[in-house]
Amino acid sequence: MDKLGCLRRVAIFSLLDDAALSRLAEISTDFDARAGQTLIEADAPGSGMFVLETGTVLVEAHERTAELGPGEYFGERALLTDDGRRTARVRAKTDVRCLAISREDFADLLRAEPKLAVEILEGVATQHTGHLQT
Repeated sequence: MDKLGCLRRVAIFSLLDDAALSRLAEISTDFDARAGQTLIEADAPGSGMFVLETGTVLVEAHERTAELGPGEYFGERALLTDDGRRTARVRAKTDVRCLAISREDFADLLRAEPKLAVEILEGVATQHTGHLQT
């Protein structure tokens, strides 16, 4: 699947038009991880978020575990808060392919397109995925 198609499936990006999704796709990079690899460690500073293209990850936080699959995301808190501290550990359950969006690139995009910030925050406020924050 192409980047645009992957991002289009993500709940927090659902209000974005094609032009905004294209800009988001331009700043994302492909990232692969093997089964068992840790992608995010709890309490570590967050450098960005991930959108799952293929595979499954386990999100472990506060004695709870959630499983995420294609079209789902994690690490978004690093983009949306000042301290950007990780609140969960995320490990690849299977081999995974993700889109990675760095905090710096995302901040640059929001400065250039402030309307995008409002749309993403609306998406975050209305989502009902129920997964653990990272």
